[in-house]
Amino acid sequence: MRGISVGYVQDLKLGFNTVIVLVNINSTNIFIPKNSIIETSQTGILKDAIIDIIPLEVIKMSKIPYIDHFSNDCYMSKFLCNYHHLYGERGINYDDLIRATTRISQRFDDPRFFNLCYLLLQRLINVSYIMLDLSYDIKKALFLFSSYISQYLIKN
Repeated sequence: MRGISVGYVQDLKLGFNTVIVLVNINSTNIFIPKNSIIETSQTGILKDAIIDIIPLEVIKMSKIPYIDHFSNDCYMSKFLCNYHHLYGERGINYDDLIRATTRISQRFDDPRFFNLCYLLLQRLINVSYIMLDLSYDIKKALFLFSSYISQYLIKN
């Protein structure tokens, strides 16, 4: 939760178009809001399952009375209770990352892409030379204009 390990994945079960994840939270002092985004991901070489819990609202603990995760009163609270079920989304995994990286590398391997980049750079260099010449011409014109103005002011 927010980058801090609060428990571990105890079991994974496959269902029809679903994955059921049993999570064991390490402490009864950890309160996880029901209004949270839950994402299950696989990470590492051994494809360890991790769960990202992102709370969507800030709940001040000073305004909340003591809640026992194992009591019936807990189900009316804003927090997850013992044996509570939540629906989550699929997070990222390394297979998707490798697939996306492969597609990007294939795009950069295309010779047409490099030809377009070369043409773009050539045109940008040409435009920069034109802008340099233009700025030099403007500098000369401003110098002449300022010298004529100074001569006019000296005569008057």
